[in-house]
Amino acid sequence: MEQSYGKLTHWLAFYLCKGLGVKTLLALAEKVPLENLVDLSYQQLLESGLNQQVATNLVATDWQLVAHYENLLFASDIEVISYFDSRYPPLLKQIASAPLLLFCRGDLALLASPQIAIVGSRNATPIGLEIAAQFAHQLSEANLTVTSGMALGIDGAAHKGALAGAGNTIAVLGTGVDVYYPKRHKLLTDQVLNCGLLVSEFLPGTAANANNFPRRNRIISGLSLGVLIVEAEIKSGSLITVRYALEQNKEVFAVPGSIKNPLSQASHFLIKQGAKLVENVSDILEEVSFFGQNSLYNIDEPVENKPECDVLKSVGFEVTPVDVIARRCQWSIEKVQTRLLDLELDDKVERVLDGYIKLGGN
Repeated sequence: MEQSYGKLTHWLAFYLCKGLGVKTLLALAEKVPLENLVDLSYQQLLESGLNQQVATNLVATDWQLVAHYENLLFASDIEVISYFDSRYPPLLKQIASAPLLLFCRGDLALLASPQIAIVGSRNATPIGLEIAAQFAHQLSEANLTVTSGMALGIDGAAHKGALAGAGNTIAVLGTGVDVYYPKRHKLLTDQVLNCGLLVSEFLPGTAANANNFPRRNRIISGLSLGVLIVEAEIKSGSLITVRYALEQNKEVFAVPGSIKNPLSQASHFLIKQGAKLVENVSDILEEVSFFGQNSLYNIDEPVENKPECDVLKSVGFEVTPVDVIARRCQWSIEKVQTRLLDLELDDKVERVLDGYIKLGGN
């Protein structure tokens, strides 16, 4: 399973190396062929620009663990696409903290297809499920790929609607692509595998973990031209996907609902903020046809990953609990957790058992 840029063995070693992300590899690629990194000594890695901790981690690569995952990938027929691979989705490459590796099962050609993400509540109403499936069906018939997260509720309805149409759908998972989650979607997962594509940034065998799903959401929006939200509460995972979509300068579409339905709150809030109210698929196709030529949103440059970020300054090199970080920077815990996710994705902090620690060189 050779990659178009380097060997799978090398990419797995880089993936498993703490602190060695896309940005660091891009800088290193200007000085040394990446496939040669694993052959360099500690001192040569330092001279190439790596800091001491990352150089130590790379030299100490557990090659037995690398071989273990390589065997799992072969056994499960999982394709690995690195950031440097020509098949890596161009839109995803443009986002902040793009994943180094994508683990894929199914029709890889869908990665390069124009996509619309559909997200919403796990506890959607029957009418919400119907609307999501109908939009997905019509979008797929219009040669757009429907991308979602395989969760119960709206996600599942979106995948089912697309499968009933042209069949083009991508499920971005918060587990390994060889793991069935939720178990109630085992049949649906197999159907997507047969007609569409399963994608994850997590190694095979990775079980469901609450911290994985916000990371998954940035990929859902990153792959797509825009995000359609169907039934969601204000405080929900769907709004995390929308937040990423806005940061990525993607279009946001919202289906309105009854003011008496709590699941209409998110859509109505987003419409007030400038999202496009949609009543039929033509409203989406109209925007997608000239996507990139204009935008409803003016996105400020993100400041969360700058050294002077209040949250980053509040994290110590010792284990720092989230409530202590919130108290130090005088932010709400919810806002702090969102910012910590961004910092973690950018290799600025690391999540440990009782909180977070700041990584060296920050």
